[in-house]
Amino acid sequence: MDTATLWLLPALPLAVAAFLLLIGRFGDRWGHWLGCAGALASFGVAVWAFFAMLGRDDAARPVALDLFSWVPVSGLQVDFGLRLDQLSICFALLITGVGSLIHLYSVGYMAEDKARRRFFAYLQLFLAAMLLLVLANNYLVLYLGWEGVGLASYLLIGFWSHKPSAATAAKKAFVVNRVGDMGLAIAMMVMFATFGSLNFGPVFAAAPGAGEGTMTAIGLLLLLAACGKSAQVPLQSWLGDAMEGPTPVSALIHAATMVTAGVYLIARSNPIFDLAPNARFAVVLVGAVTLLFGAIIGCAKDDIKKALAASTMSQIGYMVLAAGLGPAGYAFAIMHLLTHGFFKAGLFLGAGSVMHAMDDETDMRRYGGLRTLLPITYVTFGLGYLAIIGVPPFAGFFSKDKIIETAFDQGGGAGLALGAITLFGAGLTAYYMTRVMLMTFFGERRWKPDTHPHESPVVMTGPMILLAVGSVFSGLLLVLGSSLQNWLEPVVGAHHGEEVVPAAVVTMLALLVVALGVGFAYYQYAQRGVPETAPEGVGPLTVAARRDLYGDAVNEGVLMRPGRHLTRSLVFVDNRGIDGLVNGAAALIGGLSARVRRVQTGFVRSYALSMLTGAALVVAALLAVRLW
Repeated sequence: MDTATLWLLPALPLAVAAFLLLIGRFGDRWGHWLGCAGALASFGVAVWAFFAMLGRDDAARPVALDLFSWVPVSGLQVDFGLRLDQLSICFALLITGVGSLIHLYSVGYMAEDKARRRFFAYLQLFLAAMLLLVLANNYLVLYLGWEGVGLASYLLIGFWSHKPSAATAAKKAFVVNRVGDMGLAIAMMVMFATFGSLNFGPVFAAAPGAGEGTMTAIGLLLLLAACGKSAQVPLQSWLGDAMEGPTPVSALIHAATMVTAGVYLIARSNPIFDLAPNARFAVVLVGAVTLLFGAIIGCAKDDIKKALAASTMSQIGYMVLAAGLGPAGYAFAIMHLLTHGFFKAGLFLGAGSVMHAMDDETDMRRYGGLRTLLPITYVTFGLGYLAIIGVPPFAGFFSKDKIIETAFDQGGGAGLALGAITLFGAGLTAYYMTRVMLMTFFGERRWKPDTHPHESPVVMTGPMILLAVGSVFSGLLLVLGSSLQNWLEPVVGAHHGEEVVPAAVVTMLALLVVALGVGFAYYQYAQRGVPETAPEGVGPLTVAARRDLYGDAVNEGVLMRPGRHLTRSLVFVDNRGIDGLVNGAAALIGGLSARVRRVQTGFVRSYALSMLTGAALVVAALLAVRLW
């Protein structure tokens, strides 16, 4: 690919977004098709770039382009630069490819929405921001894309802002992500103070010369940023509420764009994390906690979209955990990210198809028996289900099992603990996804009498079929001959560690755990049936899971209330202390001035008397001194 055309990747969707927002109602009839064309054109450029990259040697594959001098100030020189290498092309293909399918699906899903043109403009803005994020060649341009993704997510989650719940969810996502964004902003400050640059090349080259403490601080700040965008503990609370947006938004955020940004940031910053073992341990810990956190929540959700949102949190946890394992796990984190992009997008679009058929009903307790009425949705959703739970030869089997194997290969007690956590998470995934399948497509029909389920139009089922194909074959293509590992090796490094637990043993354990999860869900929801209302008197863990493991309560108790009290204290100190001192001094001077001013009467006799009195006092003082 010619360096002069690299800018087209983010520029095409950005130009379409600007045009659709400025054209007004004139574009209402055809604006959605222009949005699709923008996404497909960007995908075409990404495919062209990929095949051009295949034709070059490893050393010649990265392509760089400096568009203009962005920050030319003393000591800080930052160009608006782009870089396309083996890592960023993977993300570019995922973002534009899956994003294009979501655009096409949205044509049918948003057909009756009067603001469809604006919706597609926001989708294009989302693609442009995410592409800028992954194509940046320095942290400042990455930060611009990072904030652009946050803006686009706010606009799309709150697209139906006439609903108070949607407006609140958008604001929540925006505020929570600002906490993580502060981590990235401060990390850039530390980088500049330490290395004198924000460009990837100089920062990574100088990193070995910095102290471990500095590297740990930068790594932890980058992890905080990743927690916000990728909905990892403790900044995960926004993800479930984000389901208030239209379903295509959920598919775009959860599969191809926003939640993958944190994983990309960690993988891109691998030279920093490789020099900061404590920061890497924190990454592993966050991923391990989150993969269980999301899986437990998913087991108790009756809303189909929120169950899938909890699943996303858990699957991203797998990726973060793998990235925390360093060179042994970077490639497998990206592999699971790519396969997840196919099957999670397919699952969300399938959920949207079910909602489309059920008059926007999201409660799975109002579904049942839909497999015969929605055959295409059932098959495509089912293939995504088999992929996410890790049934061979579907995509998730290859990518998730590689992460489980890598966790066991850490050796010792840590390897055993991580392996057990990842296995347990696989069992929970099999349970909650089987639960979703059974409650939606099997059993008795539990919907309202006036509901008439019907299959979605071709413009919606077509993208679902293509994503289902990806759910079947993408994992096999990425794992054959260690293809993805070899492809990413120049960027994330190579690892040739010893196999602690044989891969065949890990595979058998994983399949056994998955079978147990499927069997338990089948017993609970197929053999015993699904009550139309959630049963009361359940255990405390189920109650906690229904309430998102009290994530909002924890944030309120740990962050919101102390922050509010701190703010009030600072306001009091400002009002009564700083302002009080300033205002008191002004009042004192003003009072003295008012009293001194009274001496100025304007009468000559008063002034003469004052002069006489003063002169008498001076003479008296002189006489007193002489006599002394």
